[in-house]
Amino acid sequence: AEAISTTAQAIAEIDLASSLADLSEKNNWCRPVVDDSYAFDISGGRHPVVEHALMNSGDPFIANDCDLSNSAIWLLTGPNMAGKSTYIRQVALITLLAHTGSYVPASTAHIGLVDKIFTRVGASDELHSGQSTFMVEMVETANILNNATPRSLVILDEIGRGTSTLDGLSLAWAIAERLSEHGCRTLFATHYHELTTLAES
Repeated sequence: AEAISTTAQAIAEIDLASSLADLSEKNNWCRPVVDDSYAFDISGGRHPVVEHALMNSGDPFIANDCDLSNSAIWLLTGPNMAGKSTYIRQVALITLLAHTGSYVPASTAHIGLVDKIFTRVGASDELHSGQSTFMVEMVETANILNNATPRSLVILDEIGRGTSTLDGLSLAWAIAERLSEHGCRTLFATHYHELTTLAES
């Protein structure tokens, strides 16, 4: 049994490495630089899942850049289906792939070591434990605020839903300010375009 288990483990590792190599070759992925710096510069990044879906329909995925090296937080605003969620998830996927030793879907990528990737994406409840959608969102956000470090990557998608507009805006504003104080690299997608005035301070 031990010999079979050891062999299965070796085959699994070879399968993983060869599958990633095959993906990288077929889809023109690049070898990222991952080091101890605070650099975070992705050029020509693409969302691998969305790009694959678009290839089947014949439409191209428009590559884009992300440079969080000199600014801790980016606020993204725009209408529904503008690509905010795709963009922030793409950056998180590229970061995760780079840290696993894989090539990444980008032209170039230089990513300083990330200790944790935090996400607050999507609406879900845990009614069986007495938590509404809003409460789940607040608990997850509190976890991010209490545990993120300057080496963390945080992606937030539409914080402050499930309550009144002004309360939601106030929460999103306070969370953005707190994350800015943390200095963690953050992508914050929001419909609250009023938050863009935070750039002034």
